[in-house]
Amino acid sequence: MSPVPKVRLSGGLEICRVLNGMWQVSGAHGEVDKARAVETMQAYVDAGLTSFDMADIYGPAEEIFGQFNSRLKSKPSGDAVPAVQGLTKYVPRAGPMDRKVVEKALQRSMTRMQVDSLDCVQFHWWDYSDKRYLDALGHLSDLQQEGLIRELALTNFDTQRLEEITNRGISISSNQVQYSVIDQRPAMKMEQFCLANNIQLLTYGTLAGGLLSERYLGKAEPTSRAELCTASLSKYKNMVDTWGGWSLFQDLLITLETVAKRHDCSLASVAMRYVLDRPAVGGVIVGCRLGVAGAGQHISDSLQSCSADLKLTAEDLSAIEAVTRRSRDLMVVIGDCGDEYRR
Repeated sequence: MSPVPKVRLSGGLEICRVLNGMWQVSGAHGEVDKARAVETMQAYVDAGLTSFDMADIYGPAEEIFGQFNSRLKSKPSGDAVPAVQGLTKYVPRAGPMDRKVVEKALQRSMTRMQVDSLDCVQFHWWDYSDKRYLDALGHLSDLQQEGLIRELALTNFDTQRLEEITNRGISISSNQVQYSVIDQRPAMKMEQFCLANNIQLLTYGTLAGGLLSERYLGKAEPTSRAELCTASLSKYKNMVDTWGGWSLFQDLLITLETVAKRHDCSLASVAMRYVLDRPAVGGVIVGCRLGVAGAGQHISDSLQSCSADLKLTAEDLSAIEAVTRRSRDLMVVIGDCGDEYRR
């Protein structure tokens, strides 16, 4: 298997084009065994998947990363220790955004992650009508200049606010947004702005919480809480319903499976590659249920998705788009990226 490709963000940080998402340890996907989670991270790093995405609100995610990072650093000096990248999020509640508040939050993340500075801080804000997000970003930008943060980024900001922020002279490395075969809203407006301003898109929901996989091909529509037993499955089943419903989704899975067979890979790998090939996409975030009972690892799918051997053809893309053009226009139904969190 070829090495995992990397992308360099505007501040110089190099990350994998497939990132390991840690939302799944937040508690909404099952009980988490922290010690087992730390152990499990090693398999991803050994495979070359060294970039981890987390948040200050993802339960013990930062602490799990910190314990693993500390363990790596404590290995004998003769051992080859790969560098790992920890991308976290700052998700404050509404309130005063003076420098002390912002700095305290970053210090808490650094303590949990056991680092002296932060590779990347991805800022999220719930209410655009509360303009104090601009105060917070101003302080984050100052702290970046002082070396506390390497990359200053955003999470779930729309194109209008992204433009507003950059027009104030605040340099943004990336914006984390939902992007998948079924949710292609970033291509409508945001992609063009990001390409013009050297901003990478880091995408989540690319596998729709696992729905975009062989596991759901030809299966009856899941409707019960028992069938939609994680926060991811529930969230992305709602997205499927909004997009076009289960029957159209099955048509999409059949098409993706046909493409996957042509390339001797998994359906999930095709779904990831479709997004990886989009303009402005720096990387896709694939959830890894570290330390969650009954969770499997999908490392091989991630490696296949970014392999140089997997190249989607014009025929592949035409077949996929013949299905997706029959769906609803999510820009009309939901709005721009992140608007689903502010309705």
